Amino acid sequence: MSSNLLEMEGENMAQTGPKGVINDWRRFKLESMDHENLPPAKRELLRQMSRPEEKGTRKVSAQEYELLKEDDESGLKTYRKKIMVEMHEKLSFGPKFEGVHDLDSGDAFLEVIEKEHHSTVVVVHIYKVGVKGCEELNNCLDCLATEHPTVKFCRIDAVATGASERFSDELLPTLLVYKAGELIGNFLACTQHLNGEFFATDVEAFLNGYGLLPEKVLQGMDEENEVE
Repeated sequence: MSSNLLEMEGENMAQTGPKGVINDWRRFKLESMDHENLPPAKRELLRQMSRPEEKGTRKVSAQEYELLKEDDESGLKTYRKKIMVEMHEKLSFGPKFEGVHDLDSGDAFLEVIEKEHHSTVVVVHIYKVGVKGCEELNNCLDCLATEHPTVKFCRIDAVATGASERFSDELLPTLLVYKAGELIGNFLACTQHLNGEFFATDVEAFLNGYGLLPEKVLQGMDEENEVE
Protein backbone atom coordinates (compact mmCIF):
# COMPACT_ATOMS: atom_id res chain seq x y z
CA MET A 1 0.00 0.00 0.00
CA SER A 2 1.35 3.39 -0.96
CA SER A 3 2.02 5.70 1.95
CA ASN A 4 0.47 8.51 -0.08
CA LEU A 5 -2.93 6.93 0.43
CA LEU A 6 -2.63 7.48 4.16
CA GLU A 7 -1.47 11.10 4.02
CA MET A 8 -3.80 13.91 5.01
CA GLU A 9 -3.28 17.65 4.98
CA GLY A 10 -2.28 18.91 8.39
CA GLU A 11 -5.17 21.29 8.71
CA ASN A 12 -7.71 18.49 8.14
CA MET A 13 -6.05 15.82 10.25
CA ALA A 14 -7.94 14.82 13.41
CA GLN A 15 -6.01 14.80 16.66
CA THR A 16 -4.78 11.47 17.96
CA GLY A 17 -4.88 10.05 21.46
CA PRO A 18 -7.75 10.10 23.99
CA LYS A 19 -7.62 13.86 24.60
CA GLY A 20 -7.42 14.57 20.89
CA VAL A 21 -10.45 12.39 20.16
CA ILE A 22 -12.49 14.12 22.87
CA ASN A 23 -11.48 17.58 21.67
CA ASP A 24 -12.30 16.66 18.08
CA TRP A 25 -15.66 15.33 19.24
CA ARG A 26 -16.47 18.56 21.01
CA ARG A 27 -15.55 20.57 17.93
CA PHE A 28 -17.77 18.30 15.85
CA LYS A 29 -20.63 18.66 18.31
CA LEU A 30 -20.26 22.44 18.44
CA GLU A 31 -20.29 22.65 14.64
CA SER A 32 -23.23 20.29 14.14
CA MET A 33 -25.61 21.28 16.94
CA ASP A 34 -28.48 23.73 16.70
CA HIS A 35 -26.83 26.95 17.88
CA GLU A 36 -30.11 28.83 18.13
CA ASN A 37 -31.48 26.46 20.76
CA LEU A 38 -28.21 26.02 22.69
CA PRO A 39 -27.73 28.18 25.77
CA PRO A 40 -24.89 30.68 25.10
CA ALA A 41 -23.05 29.68 28.29
CA LYS A 42 -22.95 26.02 27.30
CA ARG A 43 -21.86 26.83 23.76
CA GLU A 44 -19.01 28.92 25.13
CA LEU A 45 -17.96 26.10 27.47
CA LEU A 46 -17.80 23.68 24.56
CA ARG A 47 -15.72 26.14 22.57
CA GLN A 48 -13.25 26.57 25.41
CA MET A 49 -12.98 22.86 26.17
CA SER A 50 -12.46 21.95 22.51
CA ARG A 51 -9.61 24.44 22.11
CA PRO A 52 -7.45 24.10 25.24
CA GLU A 53 -4.42 25.37 23.32
CA GLU A 54 -5.86 28.88 22.99
CA LYS A 55 -4.05 31.41 25.14
CA GLY A 56 -6.16 33.04 27.78
CA THR A 57 -8.69 30.23 27.93
CA ARG A 58 -9.80 29.86 31.51
CA LYS A 59 -9.91 26.52 33.29
CA VAL A 60 -13.27 24.79 33.40
CA SER A 61 -14.69 24.17 36.83
CA ALA A 62 -15.80 20.76 38.08
CA GLN A 63 -19.43 21.86 37.92
CA GLU A 64 -19.04 23.02 34.34
CA TYR A 65 -17.30 19.81 33.41
CA GLU A 66 -20.18 17.72 34.82
CA LEU A 67 -22.56 19.82 32.73
CA LEU A 68 -20.90 18.55 29.56
CA LYS A 69 -19.81 15.09 30.68
CA GLU A 70 -23.16 13.38 30.12
CA ASP A 71 -23.44 14.76 26.59
CA ASP A 72 -19.89 13.65 25.83
CA GLU A 73 -20.44 10.09 27.01
CA SER A 74 -23.69 9.68 25.07
CA GLY A 75 -22.37 11.11 21.82
CA LEU A 76 -18.69 10.17 21.76
CA LYS A 77 -19.30 6.64 20.47
CA THR A 78 -21.43 7.98 17.64
CA TYR A 79 -18.66 10.40 16.71
CA ARG A 80 -16.04 7.65 16.87
CA LYS A 81 -18.16 5.54 14.51
CA LYS A 82 -18.36 8.50 12.11
CA ILE A 83 -14.56 8.82 12.12
CA MET A 84 -14.12 5.07 11.62
CA VAL A 85 -16.53 5.12 8.67
CA GLU A 86 -14.54 7.97 7.09
CA MET A 87 -11.25 6.12 7.64
CA HIS A 88 -12.73 2.92 6.26
CA GLU A 89 -13.94 4.71 3.13
CA LYS A 90 -10.49 6.24 2.59
CA LEU A 91 -8.67 2.92 2.99
CA SER A 92 -11.21 0.55 1.42
CA PHE A 93 -10.17 0.84 -2.20
CA GLY A 94 -10.61 -1.94 -4.69
CA PRO A 95 -13.64 -4.01 -5.70
CA LYS A 96 -16.21 -5.74 -3.51
CA PHE A 97 -17.73 -9.14 -4.16
CA GLU A 98 -20.88 -11.11 -3.45
CA GLY A 99 -20.86 -14.81 -2.67
CA VAL A 100 -18.31 -17.48 -3.56
CA HIS A 101 -17.21 -17.62 -7.21
CA ASP A 102 -17.21 -21.03 -8.86
CA LEU A 103 -14.25 -21.61 -11.20
CA ASP A 104 -14.77 -24.18 -13.95
CA SER A 105 -11.28 -24.56 -15.41
CA GLY A 106 -7.59 -24.16 -14.82
CA ASP A 107 -7.63 -21.09 -17.06
CA ALA A 108 -10.30 -19.48 -14.91
CA PHE A 109 -8.19 -20.33 -11.87
CA LEU A 110 -5.13 -18.60 -13.34
CA GLU A 111 -7.15 -15.61 -14.50
CA VAL A 112 -8.60 -14.86 -11.09
CA ILE A 113 -5.10 -14.98 -9.59
CA GLU A 114 -3.33 -12.92 -12.22
CA LYS A 115 -5.95 -10.32 -13.13
CA GLU A 116 -7.59 -9.48 -9.81
CA HIS A 117 -6.99 -6.04 -8.27
CA HIS A 118 -3.60 -5.91 -6.55
CA SER A 119 -5.17 -5.01 -3.19
CA THR A 120 -7.64 -7.92 -3.24
CA VAL A 121 -7.08 -11.06 -1.21
CA VAL A 122 -8.18 -14.12 -3.21
CA VAL A 123 -9.04 -17.30 -1.29
CA VAL A 124 -9.39 -20.42 -3.46
CA HIS A 125 -10.85 -23.66 -2.12
CA ILE A 126 -9.84 -26.77 -4.07
CA TYR A 127 -12.31 -29.53 -3.27
CA LYS A 128 -13.75 -32.81 -4.48
CA VAL A 129 -17.27 -34.06 -3.99
CA GLY A 130 -17.38 -36.82 -1.41
CA VAL A 131 -14.10 -35.93 0.30
CA LYS A 132 -14.55 -35.35 4.01
CA GLY A 133 -14.59 -31.69 5.01
CA CYS A 134 -14.99 -30.24 1.52
CA GLU A 135 -18.74 -29.65 1.68
CA GLU A 136 -18.50 -28.19 5.18
CA LEU A 137 -15.73 -25.84 4.11
CA ASN A 138 -17.76 -24.68 1.12
CA ASN A 139 -20.61 -23.81 3.48
CA CYS A 140 -18.23 -21.88 5.71
CA LEU A 141 -16.89 -19.87 2.78
CA ASP A 142 -20.46 -18.94 1.81
CA CYS A 143 -20.76 -17.27 5.21
CA LEU A 144 -17.32 -15.65 5.13
CA ALA A 145 -17.98 -14.17 1.69
CA THR A 146 -20.81 -12.19 3.29
CA GLU A 147 -18.67 -11.10 6.24
CA HIS A 148 -15.67 -10.09 4.08
CA PRO A 149 -16.98 -8.52 0.84
CA THR A 150 -13.53 -7.16 -0.10
CA VAL A 151 -12.09 -10.70 -0.21
CA LYS A 152 -12.71 -12.75 -3.34
CA PHE A 153 -13.64 -16.28 -2.28
CA CYS A 154 -13.51 -18.93 -5.00
CA ARG A 155 -13.84 -22.68 -5.26
CA ILE A 156 -12.88 -25.19 -7.92
CA ASP A 157 -13.20 -28.95 -8.23
CA ALA A 158 -9.77 -30.59 -8.20
CA VAL A 159 -10.57 -32.34 -11.49
CA ALA A 160 -11.46 -29.00 -13.16
CA THR A 161 -8.03 -27.58 -12.33
CA GLY A 162 -6.45 -29.87 -14.93
CA ALA A 163 -3.91 -30.93 -12.33
CA SER A 164 -5.93 -33.37 -10.24
CA GLU A 165 -2.87 -35.58 -9.80
CA ARG A 166 -1.40 -32.83 -7.63
CA PHE A 167 -4.47 -32.76 -5.42
CA SER A 168 -5.10 -36.27 -4.19
CA ASP A 169 -7.93 -36.88 -1.76
CA GLU A 170 -5.44 -36.87 1.13
CA LEU A 171 -4.55 -33.24 0.37
CA LEU A 172 -8.14 -32.02 0.22
CA PRO A 173 -9.72 -29.72 1.08
CA THR A 174 -6.96 -27.27 0.14
CA LEU A 175 -7.05 -23.52 0.70
CA LEU A 176 -4.78 -21.29 -1.38
CA VAL A 177 -4.57 -17.57 -0.65
CA TYR A 178 -3.23 -15.04 -3.14
CA LYS A 179 -2.63 -11.31 -3.25
CA ALA A 180 -1.22 -9.33 -6.19
CA GLY A 181 -0.60 -12.62 -7.98
CA GLU A 182 1.57 -14.00 -5.18
CA LEU A 183 0.77 -17.10 -3.11
CA ILE A 184 0.64 -15.94 0.52
CA GLY A 185 -1.11 -18.94 2.08
CA ASN A 186 -0.92 -22.64 1.18
CA PHE A 187 -2.95 -24.98 3.39
CA LEU A 188 -3.16 -28.60 2.25
CA ALA A 189 -5.70 -30.82 4.00
CA CYS A 190 -6.61 -27.69 5.90
CA THR A 191 -9.37 -29.28 7.99
CA GLN A 192 -6.69 -31.10 9.97
CA HIS A 193 -6.06 -27.72 11.61
CA LEU A 194 -9.73 -27.45 12.63
CA ASN A 195 -11.95 -29.38 14.99
CA GLY A 196 -13.89 -32.39 13.72
CA GLU A 197 -16.98 -30.18 13.62
CA PHE A 198 -16.08 -26.68 12.50
CA PHE A 199 -17.93 -23.52 11.57
CA ALA A 200 -17.32 -20.31 9.62
CA THR A 201 -15.95 -18.58 12.72
CA ASP A 202 -13.35 -21.36 13.09
CA VAL A 203 -12.19 -20.95 9.49
CA GLU A 204 -12.12 -17.18 9.93
CA ALA A 205 -10.03 -17.49 13.10
CA PHE A 206 -7.67 -19.89 11.32
CA LEU A 207 -7.07 -17.46 8.43
CA ASN A 208 -6.82 -14.51 10.81
CA GLY A 209 -4.15 -16.40 12.70
CA TYR A 210 -1.97 -15.91 9.62
CA GLY A 211 -3.10 -12.32 9.09
CA LEU A 212 -4.78 -13.17 5.79
CA LEU A 213 -8.17 -11.49 6.22
CA PRO A 214 -8.75 -7.72 6.47
CA GLU A 215 -10.21 -6.35 9.68
CA LYS A 216 -13.96 -5.87 9.83
CA VAL A 217 -13.79 -2.28 11.04
CA LEU A 218 -17.37 -1.22 10.53
CA GLN A 219 -18.84 -4.39 11.94
CA GLY A 220 -16.77 -3.93 15.08
CA MET A 221 -18.17 -0.45 15.55
CA ASP A 222 -21.75 -1.70 15.04
CA GLU A 223 -21.28 -4.40 17.66
CA GLU A 224 -19.92 -1.81 20.09
CA ASN A 225 -23.01 0.33 19.65
CA GLU A 226 -25.34 -2.63 20.19
CA VAL A 227 -23.77 -3.23 23.60
CA GLU A 228 -24.74 0.24 24.82
